[in-house]
Amino acid sequence: MRVVSLVPSLTEAVAVTAPGLLVGATDWCTHPAGLAAARVGGTKNPDVPAILALRPDLVVANEEENREPDLAALRAAGTEVLVTEIRTLDQAFEELDRVLVARPRWLDEAEAAWAALPPPRAPRRAIVPIWRRPWMVLGRDTFAGDLLARLGVENVYAGHTERYPRIPLDVLNAAGADLVVLPDEPYRFTPDDGPEAFPALPAALVDGRYLTWYGPSLVRAPAELRAALR
Repeated sequence: MRVVSLVPSLTEAVAVTAPGLLVGATDWCTHPAGLAAARVGGTKNPDVPAILALRPDLVVANEEENREPDLAALRAAGTEVLVTEIRTLDQAFEELDRVLVARPRWLDEAEAAWAALPPPRAPRRAIVPIWRRPWMVLGRDTFAGDLLARLGVENVYAGHTERYPRIPLDVLNAAGADLVVLPDEPYRFTPDDGPEAFPALPAALVDGRYLTWYGPSLVRAPAELRAALR
C-alpha cells in the first residue's frame, strides 16, 4: 500500500508503525526524524497534483487540519481519502486504531499511561493561547482541552461558542484564571515571548507536540505535561 498523510500526528503514527507505507507527507511533518517521504505542501494548502503523482492507495486526513475542497479534489481524481475526527483522547485512540494497519505496542502503552493518571485534584483554571497578534485561545471541544482536563486544568474558555476564539488581551487577563498555558505550536511561545503579556499569572510553557499531537508522543505526554504544569 502507498499512503500519503496530510496530518503531522498521523504521519508519525504511520511511519513508526509501518515504515514502508508512507510515500508522501506535508512540509509540517517533522517526526520521525529523517522521514524520507516526498513533501506535498502544507496541511491547509497541499499540492493536489503532486499527491496524485505519487499514486497513493490512501490519503490520510483530518477534518480540522485539512480543507474539504482539497480532499474533494483528491476524491474526484479517484483517490481514497480517510478523514479522521479527533477532539478527545478517547477519539484519538479510536481513530488511531482505525487508521493503522496493525495495532502497535506504543498505542497500548499510550492508553496505559493515560489510564494510570491519578484523579485530578481541585482543577486550576487556565487560559491557553495558541496565537498572538491577534490573541487566540483554546475554546470548546478541543483535543488539547481534553488532555488538560485529565491533568486537572480547566480551560476558562471551554464553554465558548467557538473552538478557537479571538479574545482581546485585557479580557484574557481579567478572566479569573489561575495560570496561563503556553504551547510552542502553532505559535511558538517562549520564556521571552508570551509570559510577559500575563504579568499576574504563572506561566506553564509546554511542548506543543505533547499537548496537540495524537500518535507515539501520547506515551510520554502525561508525564511531560504534568512536569511542565507543575
